[in-house]
Amino acid sequence: MKLRKVLVWFRNDLRLHDNEMLVEAIAKSDSILPVYFFDPRYYEFTEDHKIQPGNNRVQFLIESVGALRESLIKSGGNLLIIEGKPEDHLPQLVEQYDIAEVYHHREVATKETVISSNVEDALWKIKVNLKHFVGHTLYNKEDLPFPIKDIPDVFAQFKKKTERDAIVKECFPVPEAIVFTEADDWGVLPEYHMNQSDGRCGGEQEGLIHLDELFREGADIYAKVSNRSQGIKPRYSSALSPWLALGCLSPRKVYWAIKEAERQFGLNANFNQLVLGLLWRDYFRFMFKKHNGNFLKEEGIAIESTYNQEREILQLQKWKSGRTENATVDLYMKELNASGFISHQARLLVATYLIHVMKVKWMDGAIYFEEALIDYSPASNWGNWAIVADGGKSTLSKSIFDLDKHLKILVTEANNPLAVSI
Repeated sequence: MKLRKVLVWFRNDLRLHDNEMLVEAIAKSDSILPVYFFDPRYYEFTEDHKIQPGNNRVQFLIESVGALRESLIKSGGNLLIIEGKPEDHLPQLVEQYDIAEVYHHREVATKETVISSNVEDALWKIKVNLKHFVGHTLYNKEDLPFPIKDIPDVFAQFKKKTERDAIVKECFPVPEAIVFTEADDWGVLPEYHMNQSDGRCGGEQEGLIHLDELFREGADIYAKVSNRSQGIKPRYSSALSPWLALGCLSPRKVYWAIKEAERQFGLNANFNQLVLGLLWRDYFRFMFKKHNGNFLKEEGIAIESTYNQEREILQLQKWKSGRTENATVDLYMKELNASGFISHQARLLVATYLIHVMKVKWMDGAIYFEEALIDYSPASNWGNWAIVADGGKSTLSKSIFDLDKHLKILVTEANNPLAVSI
């Protein structure tokens, strides 16, 4: 009897807990082949297969992929690691290992969806199905109180209806037993060395430890962000976003940890802020899904300025390096460059300053965040930048934009221990 093998293509879902794709692959096969690709479209490689410096999250990613490999080794298998484009290698792997079906998590940003389409086309030519899963959101799309095409564009309406009418499902358990397809060569992790580190380590277990430690002191759930820049008051964030961005933690795992903390310690504003952060993550992903990549191109979403290339390049470089005329903005930018992380409120502040004070195109700032952030997530990053650029002139917000007032509020919140964000 022919054995059924499923290839599990890991992307931003580097965990064993709450992983429907993995659970179903195990249930629907005799053995699985887990694979991860280091795609050269995201990283520059040297001739000796080391990743070039220049991306703050690469070390965290390598640690996370390595941690997943270690978890799979403990389960009796391994993780096949390949340097290359998925669409170039998956058809060959399917034929080499006699794979019946390929499973993967669907993404929503343009580059990622194009890659999925390329893979689907390549597999279709050899009559193999690419099965899609959705595992990056708090709410499953089928559990929302509206179809994707009818999701409210205004966040407040989205929040109200989902909290009232939708449910958050329980997490899928960690698989107790996995049967693996044996690979000829499991590959090696690429090498990469950062000059600086803020102490975070990638991987599922590190994320779970961090999540557990947040609630160890009861309602005081703050994870203090290291202050590399002098002059900024101590500020706090849950700092869960790096693990959420790579799927080392699932949003539902975080949600149910918050609910357990509420059961033990009672309701409080801190817990509410964490849930709010999860809702914003969902909102941006569903907006990208609803608008098919056009969410960032709609009329009124960007502020136009008189374009001068030389001036823009100079202004952008001052902002990147923390040499603007605003001391608070400079301190946050230096913090970002040093650690790859600043709080959500600080991100809003530096984005507001770049767009509305320095008059630089907002997409240039979003591109730099893509390079600098250890927790870069396409939908959240580009969605947040678009909202700041809009300044309350579209359906995303109905408030009148007041720059001075906005900056004062952001400075207060960024330095306020009660401003907890994911």
